[in-house]
Amino acid sequence: MTDLFPGFASHWIDTPSGRIFARSAGDGPPVVLVHGFPQTHVCWHRIAPDLAKTLTVVAMDLRGYGWSSVPRSDSGHATYSKRAMGEDVVAVMAELGHATFALVGHDRGARVGYRLALDHPGRLTRLVLLDILPTVHVWRQIRAGTFPGAHWEFLSRPQPEPETTIGRDPVPYFEGLMAKWTGSGKLDAFDPRALQAYRLGFNETSRIHAFCEDYRAGATVDLAQDEADLAAGRTIACPVAAFWGRFYLTGAGASPLDVWRATFAPDATGEEIPDSGHFVAEENPGATLAALQ
Repeated sequence: MTDLFPGFASHWIDTPSGRIFARSAGDGPPVVLVHGFPQTHVCWHRIAPDLAKTLTVVAMDLRGYGWSSVPRSDSGHATYSKRAMGEDVVAVMAELGHATFALVGHDRGARVGYRLALDHPGRLTRLVLLDILPTVHVWRQIRAGTFPGAHWEFLSRPQPEPETTIGRDPVPYFEGLMAKWTGSGKLDAFDPRALQAYRLGFNETSRIHAFCEDYRAGATVDLAQDEADLAAGRTIACPVAAFWGRFYLTGAGASPLDVWRATFAPDATGEEIPDSGHFVAEENPGATLAALQ
């Protein structure tokens, strides 16, 4: 994996929930890159070295993912809530010497990012959300029957149903989802070394359970926290940009920017990343890098 991150240092950072793995490089304003499901920090390998030419870049594995620890879950799913994962981000960046920083999140990592921004006003200098809509918006659509529940509903079912089903043959399950979400419908957008890293991350029983807990948290505690913030009129204080590919976000209904502006980021800016599905940083790294810069 070091070949994918030339010149990056590796870190094991102790937090109250366990050890978090991260890589870092560069010299400049700090930015942390936070991956999504079912990937690891490796998803940033095509843009992180370029970002590190002008920024201090940290790419980390969320708890339960990649090389980070897998803390024991709890009955209320708070262990894998985006609030708890956001505390990990704060701890990692503090250990590396950064009290404030920018955050770029993809998929679940973007959910961690906007929850951190709401929980810790002033912590983030700016926030980039890649190919997501707010959790509360998605679950409202699912429960209204206007958006397919798909893996959201399946992975959030009570233990052990999804764990058992996936555990019978995990690699085809996760790679099937990833292929479905690309613009081409295939896995050819991914570097073979990156794919191998993802396989190592999701072909393991405890991490499969962690993934499911991540989604159970999304359907319960994350949703409740979103609803509470909406009811209180809380919005994100730092500048927010949202970028997306050609996938479910561009389906029927309001545009992604309209949704973010109507919920947590009234001044959000952004645009579609061309020629890409869900995995914008790997499918079209050039356009994604330009958008971030």
